[in-house]
Order: sequence, then C-alpha cells, then structure tokens
Amino acid sequence: MSIEETIREMAMAAKGAAKVVAGLKTNKKNEVLERVAQELVDGADTIKQENEKDLAYAREKGLSDAMIDRLTVSDAVIDSMANGLRDVIALPDPVGGVTGMWLRPNGLQVGRVRIPLGVIGMIYEARPNATIDAAGLCLKAGNAVILRGGSEALYSNTILARIIQRALREAGLPEGAAQVVPVRDRSAVNALLAQEDSVDLIIPRGGEGLIRFVVENSKIPVLKHYKGVCHVYVDEGADLDMAENISYNAKVQRPGVCNAMETLLVHEAVAESFLPQMAGRFTEAAVELRGCPKTCRIVPEAKQAADEDWPAEYLDLVLAVKVVSSMDEAIEHIARYGSAHTEAIVTSDYGRARRFLREVDASVVLVNASTRFNDGGELGLGAEIGISTSKLHAYGPMGLEELTTTKFVVFGDGQVRT
Repeated sequence: MSIEETIREMAMAAKGAAKVVAGLKTNKKNEVLERVAQELVDGADTIKQENEKDLAYAREKGLSDAMIDRLTVSDAVIDSMANGLRDVIALPDPVGGVTGMWLRPNGLQVGRVRIPLGVIGMIYEARPNATIDAAGLCLKAGNAVILRGGSEALYSNTILARIIQRALREAGLPEGAAQVVPVRDRSAVNALLAQEDSVDLIIPRGGEGLIRFVVENSKIPVLKHYKGVCHVYVDEGADLDMAENISYNAKVQRPGVCNAMETLLVHEAVAESFLPQMAGRFTEAAVELRGCPKTCRIVPEAKQAADEDWPAEYLDLVLAVKVVSSMDEAIEHIARYGSAHTEAIVTSDYGRARRFLREVDASVVLVNASTRFNDGGELGLGAEIGISTSKLHAYGPMGLEELTTTKFVVFGDGQVRT
C-alpha cells in the first residue's frame, strides 16, 4: 500500500471514529484517559528504550541540543504526561455545554451548544509528549486525531500510539480515534494535508519552516503559530530584583521553547542600574548578549546587534537587548518585531500595566510574570495542543474548549416564516 493510500485509510477511519467519540459520555472518555495515564507509568521502561532509538537517530543526524532536549523522554517527562492526562480528566467536559439561550419575539428559543470539531490532524516536531497531550485533549473534547510527529521521534510516537490504542480497544472504542502516522517519509505530510473530505482542522506545532510549509500546502484550515518572538519590557520604576528574576527565568529556564524571551527591552531610566548585574547573571548562564549601542556602552561584553536580531527566534542561549526611551518605544518595538505570541512588562505602576495590557497585541500579555507562563497547563487549561497566534478560531493556548466549536439549536412549537 502506498503512503497516500495509507493516509487516506487513516483519515477515513478517523472520520468514522469521530462520530463515535463525539457521542461518548464524559465518564467513558475519562476512563480511557486514565487507562492511558496508568499504562504510561507502567510501561516507562519500554517507552524510554524506544526513545533511546530516537535519540541515537537524532544525534546521528546532528540535531541541536535544543531539539534533543525536546525529544528526550525521561521518567519526569513520563510522569508529566500521565499527570497532564489526569489534569484533563479533572477538567469540565465542554461538549454539550450551552453557551447561550434567548427567546425571539415569535416564540422561538435559540441557543448555542458546544460540539467537537471532528477530525484533527496534528503535525509536529520532536516532543513525544505532544503525542499524549494532543490525543488526551482531542479525545476529551470528543474529537478523533491523526498525529504526525517528526521523523526523529518515530519510535517514541509509535510506542505511545500503541498505548493509546490499547486503551481505546479495551474500552470498546475504535482505534481510529487516535492514530500516529507510521512512516518518516515527508510525503505523508502532503498526503495528510490533502484529506479535506475527512479532516476538519490541521494544527502544526514546531519551527517556522514547518508551519509555513503546512500553511502553503494544506487544503484544510490551519491553525497558525509561526514563531515565538517574545519580549520582556522592564519599565521605569520597576522592582529591579523582580525584573532580574523574571528576565532570567524567561530566557534561561528553557531557552528552546516558543515562550522563552528572545528580546529584553529596558527603559533608559533604569538601564544603568539594571543591565550590568543582569548581564553578569546572564553571562554566568552562558547567554550571548546582542545589544543596541546604548546596551553595548553599559555592557561592554555584549555584541553589537544586527538588524536581523530584533525579529529573531533564537531558541537558544542568545538574547537581544535594547534600551528604549519610553513605553511608547517599547510598545512600537513589540508591534514591529513581535509575533503575537507572548509579551510581558515588569512595572510598579498600575496605570502603565493596564496600558500595556490594552495596547500590546499578543495571545498572552503578562504583568510582573515570566513569559514562560504562556502554557495551557500553567494557565489552568490542563495540557494544551498548541498555541495559536492567529485569531480564528482561537488565540493563545488551545485547551479543551478551543477544540470545540458551537452550533445553533432552535426550539419551536410550529412557527413558520412569513
């Protein structure tokens, strides 16, 4: 069977399974997720053995340390996957929820009810934990899902798919509700993007190149998230100890993820006080600083930033730093170079905080907190399937509710239109 035929059969199986999953009661969906969570823990050794095959492949291919970090499945990652599923179990089921009901003058009762999207195609790089996150969220929201992980994670994703499908089978549900594309060949992505008759939404998760490829080649609606060019702006009058801790966390805690800070903006009123100590801490963490002329004067060890540094998503221990003359300049810089992902301000002024929240356009805007909190789990959504930087049909982390849509329901007692 060709790759195209394999993907077409998977899509048709998912479409059939979606009808079954859409009608499941909450306790049945939770039962499947609990089975998967327990089998993840019980099968940890086998999962790690399969993951080692992927890590060897990744090293042979010369993948970056950041990509290998995303690819690695440790005991802590397995526990996190299981706990993430249990977080999803604990969340309210959005399916069937009534979002509004109103009475028309002619006596019709009109309402809107949440329903699953249908079949979701997920295309992503590395991150085997995304396989579990996506499957768990899609199933709880009543959707079927086809998962196409990166070629570097094939063994990890395959063993995780077996665990999910075994749980579905044991619960008497179709295995087509959660499938992993079983080949590395990139033509499988093109084949999946052509299944507009069976797949309702494509969610790509990975680097900008992958997402642009998906958008340019898909016949199916795509939820976009090109890159995370995230800023922290340290305002005049900010608590500089707080600003230091937030900036350090935003850059260093995990630099290879989309919600890591890529540019630090500092008001000129605090730059002389803040930057030398902040730079010293970054230097100890092996962060390469690329600064504007004012930054380089204050921090001589910083390299001169080039034009291409301001829109850059480094996903590494590299940071652009700019001293700004005002909040206006900071907001203008973010508007020009940001990616509508995550933006943060550190300030002691309530009015300026409110202005930043109002005027900065990003899927998550934070006051006095690290950009690293733009995450479904951290924001109380349970595990997330991705972060949308487009505004249709969701903006920001996509949890359960964002994996549903609404339909109108109308109750009448014989009305006809005149």
